[in-house]
Amino acid sequence: MKSCPTCRRLYEDDAGFCPIDGVELRAATEVPPEPSAEDSRIGTVLESRYQVRRVVADGGMGRVYEALDLAQDRRVALKILHADVARDKVALERFKREFEISKLLPHEHIVEVFDFAKLPDASYMLVMDYLEGEELRAVLKREKTIPPARVVRMLAQVAIGLDEPHRRNLIHRDLKPDNIFLCGKRDGDVVKLLDFGSVKDKSEGAKKLTVMGTTIGSPFYMSPEQAQGLESIDARADVWALAAITYEALTGQVPFQGSNGPSILLAILTQTPQLASDIALATNARFPIPMDVDRVLDEAFAKDPARRVASVASLADKVGHAYGLQGSHREWAYTPQQVLSDQIAEKLAALAAAPKPVRAQLEADPFAAPQPTAPTQPSAPDPVRQPAEPDRGPAANDSASRVAVADDIETRLVPKGPPIGLIAAGVVLLVVAVVGVIALVLVLR
Repeated sequence: MKSCPTCRRLYEDDAGFCPIDGVELRAATEVPPEPSAEDSRIGTVLESRYQVRRVVADGGMGRVYEALDLAQDRRVALKILHADVARDKVALERFKREFEISKLLPHEHIVEVFDFAKLPDASYMLVMDYLEGEELRAVLKREKTIPPARVVRMLAQVAIGLDEPHRRNLIHRDLKPDNIFLCGKRDGDVVKLLDFGSVKDKSEGAKKLTVMGTTIGSPFYMSPEQAQGLESIDARADVWALAAITYEALTGQVPFQGSNGPSILLAILTQTPQLASDIALATNARFPIPMDVDRVLDEAFAKDPARRVASVASLADKVGHAYGLQGSHREWAYTPQQVLSDQIAEKLAALAAAPKPVRAQLEADPFAAPQPTAPTQPSAPDPVRQPAEPDRGPAANDSASRVAVADDIETRLVPKGPPIGLIAAGVVLLVVAVVGVIALVLVLR
């Protein structure tokens, strides 16, 4: 490994200059860490092998360091719990579980955890793969929304990453932009999922760390069953969370809003989010959102898990198809982002050229509370009476039928001519009247 003499960052042996400071790199063993008066761990060697180089991040649970693994000559991340958190038995058990879960899973799209150790100061440490890139949260904070091709590719890789955990009945339970890490590469992001410490293990004999009725996760991305702390939670809770992340990445807004935790959870339990395509139209977004995407998200936000998109793989496929892509998420995950962008551009160009759609809200999710409606203003009577919506059968009675396209509405609103039966009756009456008049004239003569 090499290191920058100025910032002390670590780099692979084939690197020549620090992209941050522009100085020539040297062997890491020739660039000792710079001691810090604010953090006594910097410069020390933990567990006789991990040389702590610098602080990377600091959060409510602990602090993350960049370190040099002297035994493997590799760069690693050390996540060390704060002292007060380390005294919490449940928090500590979740911290340790992240290491145990990591040993069971593939790491193509899940961060790898190499080691777990107790430190001399009574704290605890996880040793993890060091990732170059940034969290999705940082990207959204900076850019507000991201291009659909990048969203589709990200969803595809997240779906692949969650495939094995879900097969093992492990529900992540805390999917959010902060736990999706994007490692930028030439062809697009390589996605890594973080923080499996909140996992719900539904496998037989699994140890339970959550008291029934307790909510685990981030409110904006919680499914209704998770918000209620139900024991019946399964992989479809991750489907909901991933749909909420997709909605935010495309619109720049979370689907369910509130000023505090309880109000957010109430919105999740009782409200239906604004159509993503409507937000794109109202904000003049860089990328229009097809109404097909609305249908997919609507199904993913079904309050009843039985009516929801069945898996994260299916969600990734449906979103890609809604943008006009052919194939499946397993192909899109490794297709260069520019190629996906070119294919999606054809769909968006057709969408931009089409007449603006007329929307009709059909059947809402039956598990959502009725939405308040504003008082209507009196208007001129409509000369055309709209016929009742015909019964389309059970297949149309799910939440995805909430969005109707313009051509369907227009077909039902085409003015019809007078009924044939009425015309025939009028003709008969006219004939009877004429015959009556002739008969009366003959009598008078």
